[in-house]
Amino acid sequence: MTADINNSETITDFVTGRVLPNVGAEANRQLVEKFLINRKGFAAGDIHVNFPLTVTIGDEIYRSRVDLVLQVSIRMVMAVKCAAGSLGSRQREILAAARLLTDYQIPISIVSNGETAIVLDTLAGKEIGNGLDAIPDRKAAERFATGSNFITFPEERREREAIIFRSYDMMNVNVIRDKGTQS
Repeated sequence: MTADINNSETITDFVTGRVLPNVGAEANRQLVEKFLINRKGFAAGDIHVNFPLTVTIGDEIYRSRVDLVLQVSIRMVMAVKCAAGSLGSRQREILAAARLLTDYQIPISIVSNGETAIVLDTLAGKEIGNGLDAIPDRKAAERFATGSNFITFPEERREREAIIFRSYDMMNVNVIRDKGTQS
């Protein structure tokens, strides 16, 4: 289901200042954005909101967005999925997104509801922290940006990972999407 902008309450995005429909996990995303800036030392300019992700599956192009992508220096270092429900059920989605979003795997994947978080090592696909305090601060992100080994996701596994991302992403309800699937 796609949200109807004309029939929903709105909320002002903390990072961008844009007025957005307050649907799905939007309120949760605002909590995460405030936490990243007020408690973890990130600047608004470090945070990309609704970062576009396009994947190709066979001859089909699937367009979506990643809730938050944190970039320091010239490197994207964290990808965040904001969820209103179960965090565990969204881990695989954000791992796939972090593996496909750019020409290298974004090292840290996070799923959060604004009250807690699960932090994952994208390369290993393993949980490395639990709770909001486990989210790396900006200084740690700078270390990731300069010290991490930015590895490309294997080409032969990209389409499978894209299918995984699309499968989870399509289950998200009450979200604003680009024109969805286009060939």
